[in-house]
Amino acid sequence: MPADPRAVLTRPAPPPDETLAYGDHPDQIVDLRRPAGEGPARPLVAVLHGGFWRAEYDRTHTGPLAAALATLGWPVAQLEYRRTGQPGGGWPGTLTDVLAGVAALPALAAHALPGRVAGGPPLLLGHSAGGHLALYAAAHAPATVRGVLALAPVADLAEAYRLDLDGGAVAALLGGGPAEHPDRYAAADPHELVPSRTRTVIVHGVQDRQVPVTISRGYAAAARVAGDDVRLVELPECEHFGLIDPESAAWPHVRDALQSLHKDQ
Repeated sequence: MPADPRAVLTRPAPPPDETLAYGDHPDQIVDLRRPAGEGPARPLVAVLHGGFWRAEYDRTHTGPLAAALATLGWPVAQLEYRRTGQPGGGWPGTLTDVLAGVAALPALAAHALPGRVAGGPPLLLGHSAGGHLALYAAAHAPATVRGVLALAPVADLAEAYRLDLDGGAVAALLGGGPAEHPDRYAAADPHELVPSRTRTVIVHGVQDRQVPVTISRGYAAAARVAGDDVRLVELPECEHFGLIDPESAAWPHVRDALQSLHKDQ
């Protein structure tokens, strides 16, 4: 693990091969990366970035992860979306953007990466708030999702609100707490949306201080009771940011979890 786990957030990465729009807003875009080599077509991996849904964090900090996946032979899409603190972000724009973007990805990838993307919906890889969005998309539109790899996901919005994660991040997303907007929490909270009927692997560091591992434990337990196929991988020495860092000790676990989602289909 690097001395500063946050270093991955500003580490340079190769530029994407193409950037395409899935909507009219400047943030309704996706960066596409061509897989290395000449191997068989694989499913598209759609990366949903974290940052507690806030405008100051965008998809660029997942560049090292996306580039590493492309080097391993995966076609990759880094999906951007409107975020809190900017016009149209929060409820419901952040959520509707993700649904629209995920639905548009197969056609966009087929256009930009002809012959390199397997047919069908993408695998969603989401980190932190992006993990929440991946689980949300799988629950609301399972036909558009092949599987979910959720890395330290904010998988229980009500609990995250109670814990005041990132100083009111959930309230900023949904406009308040569960008592004020129970309908919004019912619609947006993955913990309330099980079963999603989507194969899911969760990887979470036990040392995570941004999103406690107890959130993933609670979600995984509820999802299994509801009948979902969910596997939780806990990494005892990992914190929050190592999961998106190809140079970290956690990276082989992330790589293998993604491969397991592909093999088990």
